[in-house]
Formats: sequence, C-alpha cells, structure tokens
Amino acid sequence: MVRFWDTSAIIPLFIAERGSTRVQSWYRQDSEIVVWTLTRVELLSAIARRRREEPQAAAALSVARRDLLRAWDQWSEVTAVEITRQLAERLIESHPLRAADALQVGAALVAAEHDPTSFEFVTFDRNLANAAEREGFSVLGP
Repeated sequence: MVRFWDTSAIIPLFIAERGSTRVQSWYRQDSEIVVWTLTRVELLSAIARRRREEPQAAAALSVARRDLLRAWDQWSEVTAVEITRQLAERLIESHPLRAADALQVGAALVAAEHDPTSFEFVTFDRNLANAAEREGFSVLGP
C-alpha cells in the first residue's frame, strides 16, 4: 500500500526524537513515499528553527537537512496546487484543521485519486489523523 507522509512524520526520520524508531521502520517498509509539494518548506523551516533554538546541534541539523534534500528527490511529490487548494477549502469546513493541515489531506486525496482506501496516511498530528480517518484513509501515527 502506498503511504502519504505528513511533515510531522517525516521530521523524526531525520532528527532523533520520540517516534523516530517507529517511523524509520515504516520508512524501510515503504515502497513509495508520497508528499505534498509544500511539505519541503515546512520541513526546512522546522530544521532551521531547531538550528536557531539549539545552536549546539547545528552540525547534526546540517546533516539532517542534507539527508532530507537527498531523500526528497526519491519521493513522489503532489504538485497539483489548484485541485489541492479546492479540496482544502472543503476540508476546513468539514474538519477542525489549520490551512496547512487541510492542504496535506487535500494533497493526499489528490495522490489517492479520491480513493483514500488505496493509501495510508502517516502523521503524528492527532487532529490531522482524525480528519484523514474521517476522509477514509487508514492512518499510521499517533
């Protein structure tokens, strides 16, 4: 089964934190990683923020950034902005989601060609997991 990965599940792949072991196991099992095009900005922002907050970890975070960018090139990226935006606009009316989270679920629906039973949604964000489940995805995460 193909998996759509949210930002909250990707960060622990590259930065050691609670949940890293679990997501690394899922990652090794995954034949195809699917991500929303703007997830890259969220990921790089999270790494940059940690570098500012934890200057002693700058070297490790630079490695994490490099590894992330290398991995990104291997993943399938949902770039259909218009349909994703339209779906996100519907989703914010149906679920208590922030804009970025609605875009994640919208992108997953686009990737799944509106058949969420064909994908798993990977996230550590409980609200996002709930919305994805209500939209029909099987969820790995919280």
